[in-house]
Amino acid sequence: MVLIGGSGPSDRDNDGYFRPIRRYLLEAGIAVLSYDKRGVGRSSGRWRAATMDDLASDALAALDFLRAQPEVPDEAVGLFGHSEGGWVALRAAARDAPSWVITNSCPGVTPAEQERYAVANAVKASGTQSQQDNADVLALYDRLVEAGRRGADFAEATRLVARAGHPPGLAAYWGDVDADGWEFLKRKQDHDPLPDARRSRCPHLAIFGGSDELVPVADSIRLFSAVACDGDRDQRATLTVEVFPGADHRVQRGGVLAPGYLRTLAQWIHAAAPDRGSRSNASR
Repeated sequence: MVLIGGSGPSDRDNDGYFRPIRRYLLEAGIAVLSYDKRGVGRSSGRWRAATMDDLASDALAALDFLRAQPEVPDEAVGLFGHSEGGWVALRAAARDAPSWVITNSCPGVTPAEQERYAVANAVKASGTQSQQDNADVLALYDRLVEAGRRGADFAEATRLVARAGHPPGLAAYWGDVDADGWEFLKRKQDHDPLPDARRSRCPHLAIFGGSDELVPVADSIRLFSAVACDGDRDQRATLTVEVFPGADHRVQRGGVLAPGYLRTLAQWIHAAAPDRGSRSNASR
């Protein structure tokens, strides 16, 4: 299985998150490949300049490399994408059907909608602002999104934030944004993962933490489920949803992967993989 990291400059370990997942799957007899995103670690390029198709092409290159290994049955190789990596996995799966796809804390909504949900939770959690202040932060966020849609440059976006007094509630979204970052946000903010999910031709496991404050879990499940109910979809494109109560965006509780998470992954992968024995016998 190929592991695809989340947003930002994610390396092959996704800031350490992939290590226990990789270790457990290897012990369960599942080959795993993870890689540095463009411009991170030992990879060349610039991740901020990459489109969703670029990132999907990278994932498919990793998939082809893993399929080519003599120890790996090429008919039983899938994709696992964490957070934004789930969007990448769905785009890749829409282009070249893997044996399965797993999205881990992947929003079923657009980046703009997901970020708004995260900003709203961040300002509520701070407890330092009034309801009106919170509403003002979200209104500013909405203005930035609309500015991005009409192609506003970074200077105009910066003026919007400055006129609002640089509200601290926006820090998680805006704090580290520079000119390149603004162009990146504009380019990806309206990406819709549902058309890619609709084109899928393989089983899909969607995993969520029930207490994820970055992703609207209920909305995402509803949207992915609606796609799965489309009668015109490929019959192989089943949907399985697993929600781990009390778990966060990394499907962790107290900094540790939720109980049963790793076992669920391994069992689902083994069940989703094609019957290697029948495939081998048929080829003889």
